[in-house]
Amino acid sequence: MNHTPRIRTVVSCTLLVVTLGAGATACGGSDGHPLSTKPYDAGDQVSFNGPSKNEKADPDKPLEVTVKGDDSRITDVSAVDTGGRHLAGELSADGRRWRSTAPLAAGTGYTVRVATENEDGAPGTRTLSFETSSPKKLLKVSFGPQAGTYGVGQPITAELSAPVTDKASRATVERALKVRSTPAATGSWYWVDDKKLHYRPQEYWPANATIEVRSNLAGIKVTNALYGAEAKPLKITTGDRIEALTDASTHTMTVLRNGEVINTIPVTTGKPGFSTRNGVKVVLAKEYYVRMRGESIGIAAGSSESYDLPVYYAARVTWSGEYVHAAPWSVGSQGSANVSHGCTGMSTSNAAWFFDTVRQGDIVKVVGSAGETMTPFDNGFGDWNLSWEKWQKGSALNEGVPDSPQTLQAARLRPHV
Repeated sequence: MNHTPRIRTVVSCTLLVVTLGAGATACGGSDGHPLSTKPYDAGDQVSFNGPSKNEKADPDKPLEVTVKGDDSRITDVSAVDTGGRHLAGELSADGRRWRSTAPLAAGTGYTVRVATENEDGAPGTRTLSFETSSPKKLLKVSFGPQAGTYGVGQPITAELSAPVTDKASRATVERALKVRSTPAATGSWYWVDDKKLHYRPQEYWPANATIEVRSNLAGIKVTNALYGAEAKPLKITTGDRIEALTDASTHTMTVLRNGEVINTIPVTTGKPGFSTRNGVKVVLAKEYYVRMRGESIGIAAGSSESYDLPVYYAARVTWSGEYVHAAPWSVGSQGSANVSHGCTGMSTSNAAWFFDTVRQGDIVKVVGSAGETMTPFDNGFGDWNLSWEKWQKGSALNEGVPDSPQTLQAARLRPHV
């Protein structure tokens, strides 16, 4: 059998176009040319190492497709699971064997379409199908926040049920976690620890956007004993771009909606020893009433700095207790001095307006304070305090976007010569 590419017929057709003009139709139609005939059933020529009837394939074993005899060769193989995922594979140079080069997904079904060619160049086809056995240990993924409308600074979170430590396994997880924004926004995952990831765009989310998050990890092998589980998708929307910019040195907060100033508010921030954190924070929650006590931030009861106050219209920006809230007791200092224990205080009327204006995920940025910069992950959502360059280094992939064109191409089956 001659396994070299058959190109002579194609060249002859090209010559007919030049010399015979209309006679070029001889290269199409049904004059007996192999490429114009209906593919024959190659079932007797193609075999694979799949399971027998009523059994399921071991996903840890590679899939192999071969042709029998010397008068045929494989020209292409497409193996797709029930989730629409293509199984990567490699075709031998002589066209007699195709073998998967990536692990099969567990607990799913596969349809394998094999294209062949006999010694005369006539095409043949065979379709195979089988199922893989279910995994014994599953990696579950849960996304946050809950469905709803958020500010443009709200990160997406992914919580894993088991730790994933090595880079190759993390890359497998990342490629399977899909985030799509409409309008589009370039973004990336960041591994906060072995079980938690955050996703954010390069800039803030677009205003009034729709963000859809899903996992394509079901059945995918993550480690030797761990396979991905089905995950509930997430869909959220963003509202207007609300940004509250506080300058602790001038004791003012400027609030913008979609880039336009809508209010300027006199405020007081943390006094020496209790300076408010600089940097970008995100509204974590809104609480109409909070009882604030000094003991919660390490101030001894009965000391000169001790306090126990009812606070209203409180927008939380850190888990440790930093809020933007009503502080009627410090109205005389608002706009002129910093006298709080770290929170941003304002009059009750201004706090009520701010409380009604912002939502979870909106941006609260502080500059000009003597305090430290907001940390990225351990006290709320300080994700935006990392530069885009540093954020990308938290990904297990080399690109900022989980699916690069090279990755997608590698997942599509093509013969290897």
